[in-house]
Amino acid sequence: MIDYFALLNEPRRPWLDPDSLKRKFLALSAKSHPDRVHNASAVEKRDAQQRYTELNAAYNCLRETKERLLHLLELERGEKPNQVQNIPPELMNLSLEVSGICRQTDAFLAEKAGVSSPVLKVQLFERGHEWTEKLMADQKRVNSWHEHLLAELKAIDAGWNNLAVSDSAARSALLERLEELYRLFSYAARWSAQIQERIVRLSF
Repeated sequence: MIDYFALLNEPRRPWLDPDSLKRKFLALSAKSHPDRVHNASAVEKRDAQQRYTELNAAYNCLRETKERLLHLLELERGEKPNQVQNIPPELMNLSLEVSGICRQTDAFLAEKAGVSSPVLKVQLFERGHEWTEKLMADQKRVNSWHEHLLAELKAIDAGWNNLAVSDSAARSALLERLEELYRLFSYAARWSAQIQERIVRLSF
């Protein structure tokens, strides 16, 4: 497995500064861009293309919080986390709310698609605006929860270097919590995508 942290000259840790990460990626990818070796041999061109592709994959992974955590856990443990996911009880209400509003919005969109009367279309436009506001309210809740998760992740990261490698119990507990956070960030990303998709569809 390629260590994307090492590839971008970043320390292996839960949180990375987005601006610093982007600067390093741009500098490294500029040096490895295939256009810089257009007069080189076929082998050198292939190597440059492979390096450029790997740098892009590394950046796309490390800039996304949940993907970065997944990669970190794989590197630290030598295997991917178990993909079985059970929604924590404290998130059940939010999960039901998001799935409910998405189902109701889908029903409205289906109704809207079957209308051809200009008068009814005007009425549906007003109702569509109401659904958009409801979706945006749920998006705000998901975003607020996401910010709370980020704050915890940054707090863990602040003490990351102080964790002694020899303290296996503390290390194991910390990796366990990072795995939980990885799953929570996955929920947040999924719910945000579902809500955003409906908001976009309502705009047409």
